[in-house]
Amino acid sequence: MNQNGLTTSKRPHIYNKLDLTKVRTRKLAMAILRLVVFCTFPSANPAQVPVYEVTPVESSIKFGVDSSVPIKGTFDKWSANMKFSSLDVRSGVLEIEIQADSVNTGSGLKNNKLKSKDFFDVKDSPVITFKSTKVVQTGPNTFDLEGDFTIRGITKTEKLTLTDNGKGSTSGNIDGTMAFDRKDYGMNKSIPFIKIANRVEVNVSLKWKRISGPPPVFQQ
Repeated sequence: MNQNGLTTSKRPHIYNKLDLTKVRTRKLAMAILRLVVFCTFPSANPAQVPVYEVTPVESSIKFGVDSSVPIKGTFDKWSANMKFSSLDVRSGVLEIEIQADSVNTGSGLKNNKLKSKDFFDVKDSPVITFKSTKVVQTGPNTFDLEGDFTIRGITKTEKLTLTDNGKGSTSGNIDGTMAFDRKDYGMNKSIPFIKIANRVEVNVSLKWKRISGPPPVFQQ
């Protein structure tokens, strides 16, 4: 009761203290959450992102298909690059671009047939590409890369299975294999007098070196 004979209530003062305590609790919880997220998924500025370079001279892209007469070859002109958006190795993106008319089987007859409209159709589709869209680490240094594979102007999702030899170092090799069905891309014809299987296997061997930034963080 105050000096005027009126009773004053303490409740508003109590509510203010309770509200202040709740606000402080929420702020503390958010600070802890931000700390957990930061520690679990560390951010990386451009100076901290691994930067790699692929050396074509020491690398190769080969292909082969089972047939009554061996059909194996390489591509003489191509480029590849690896880019990372964070320290997490799974943030990596592998891009490969191949000049289709650089196919080399060691036989002019086979080369010309593969360049024709029945197969690579190099006149209308001069470039073969692969760009990874998802990285799954399957072992200490093995990965499955799902990506967009384009040949003859047709794009489908394929999987490149690879091994990274050089984990944590400044140089190494990536060796990978991808298999696809040629008929999925409109290559339905055969070569006269040669029986050709539908499955085509592509083998990539990429020599790389890390030119700046720390090594990526592997999950295993």
